[in-house]
Amino acid sequence: MPRMTAARAAVEILKREGVDVAFGVPGAAINPFYAALKASGDIRHTLARHVEGASHMAEGYTRAKAGNIGVCIGTSGPAGTDMITGLYSAIADSIPILCITGQAPVARLHTEDFQAVDIASIAKPVTKAATTVLEAAQVPGVFQQAFHLMRSGRPGPVLIDLPIDVQLTEIEFDPETYEPLVPYKPAATRAQIEKAIGFLLESERPLIVAGGGIINADAAELLVEFAELTNTPVIPTLMGWGIIADDHELSAGMVGVQTSHRYGNANFLESDFVLGIGNRWANRHTGYKLDVYRGERKFVHVDIEPTQIGRIFAPDFGIASDAKVALELFIEVAKELKAAGKLPDRSAWVASTQERKATLQRRTHFDNVPMKPQRVYEEMNKAFGPETRYVTTIGLSQIAGAQMLHVYKPRHWINCGQAGPLGWTTPAALGVATADRETPVVALSGDYDFQFMLEELAVGAQHKIPYVHVLVNNAYLGLIRQAQIGLDINFQVNLEFENINSPELGVYGVDHVKVVEGLGCKAIRVTDPNELGAAFEQAKKLAAEYQVPVVVEAILERITNIAMSRTADISDVSEFEELATEPGHAPTAIKPLKV
Repeated sequence: MPRMTAARAAVEILKREGVDVAFGVPGAAINPFYAALKASGDIRHTLARHVEGASHMAEGYTRAKAGNIGVCIGTSGPAGTDMITGLYSAIADSIPILCITGQAPVARLHTEDFQAVDIASIAKPVTKAATTVLEAAQVPGVFQQAFHLMRSGRPGPVLIDLPIDVQLTEIEFDPETYEPLVPYKPAATRAQIEKAIGFLLESERPLIVAGGGIINADAAELLVEFAELTNTPVIPTLMGWGIIADDHELSAGMVGVQTSHRYGNANFLESDFVLGIGNRWANRHTGYKLDVYRGERKFVHVDIEPTQIGRIFAPDFGIASDAKVALELFIEVAKELKAAGKLPDRSAWVASTQERKATLQRRTHFDNVPMKPQRVYEEMNKAFGPETRYVTTIGLSQIAGAQMLHVYKPRHWINCGQAGPLGWTTPAALGVATADRETPVVALSGDYDFQFMLEELAVGAQHKIPYVHVLVNNAYLGLIRQAQIGLDINFQVNLEFENINSPELGVYGVDHVKVVEGLGCKAIRVTDPNELGAAFEQAKKLAAEYQVPVVVEAILERITNIAMSRTADISDVSEFEELATEPGHAPTAIKPLKV
């Protein structure tokens, strides 16, 4: 039996579980693991500038492609606590990442040793499992179980904490005979699917709510096939955006109190039955007025996690199942019903959803200087096209982006849905661009999100990771300022100051162009909306030429209130700006009626 250090055994398992990239920051307590990485030579490593950044890079890497599992590595103590936000973000959105930390020697764990912290206990609430390995011989089993857990049921992150003496201990391990464990996934039965379709057949105005679980299951094509078979309009959730193309005739818009379309909410409120697949009824989707959201309509909920069913409200029928397995059965039953002529004609209902889509639009074309954010998204739609992967996290920039951008493919809207930590966007975009060098990546940030973790741009410069980062700058914590309206305050949300080094910026404060260039990247500032298109084209060329992140900073008017509900009610969304009542004012790339 071959002998090797436990650290080397762990690296050999990573390779055989499909890992070829890791993100992290070395340190004394994890150096034996790094020595094993170097000796192996088969796993590329990207050096982050902050360990939290490494965790978000791992998230972006996982989210970009089916089957990916991002790995982030750090030393003992604060490295692990820095990665807690990434673990929280991952478990909230059902994203598998593996976090590996170093640790003080086993004998020193309870002596308040330097940088010795019980990271497993700290991480337990935000992981599927968190383990400090005390015996070197257990390392292979712990890593094997970690991948099994991450892939089984509802996906999620795992943390493995390795004391330095455990890493260095030699064990017997044969990598050639190692086999990954087969993940467990609950599966719907034919009887359950037939009952669910019974609700669909009884309804007159049905909708499918398509959640991120469909993307996790790599089942977007199946969802579209089922929707087309039954002629049922589809409402993607924020995490499911891209499952069905925005210009598809069954795409009925997004629903919610913030990241929603006017036509999406209107279509939903007209429905009488909702089939939710792979979604969790998040509060930004449902709002807090559940009596409005539920109304008189009936609900069927399909989710891989049994405890999600009934967590927010009790559906009329629930099925615990992997989305792909369930959709395969849905298609099988629907084909039989179609062959027997038992599927109802939904053409009038579909036409009405598309009529709302064609008429209930928000205005995006403004020529104001300083510019309105709506114009930025209009120009982004023109410049970046249907192949683009968008990456963003939170704030008015994300909310407006979700209302006005267009997404056409799964995994092309990569968004931190539940946790929404500021600073997520830059490292996540680097992880996404690392996972797929062929697809254009465009990140979207407000100025405050951008200022968190902007040091990670240097990672893109060092490791030649090109992407375009659109930065909308109004020198405000825009979402919090808008939320403070109800309290009649405007307090501690203003980011403006007189920058003595950049007097030409006036009140806007931070000179992002200088900061970005100081980190080895390229930047373009735009103050006139008519110059946005040329700036985006230049950014794409610079990213390709220099192989670095390129930031396009759009200087906005100080205050723009973005459409959202003040009452957390999907039937009561405040429209603060003009609506699209004139030709040419609506967002580009939404096709006319095609029913």
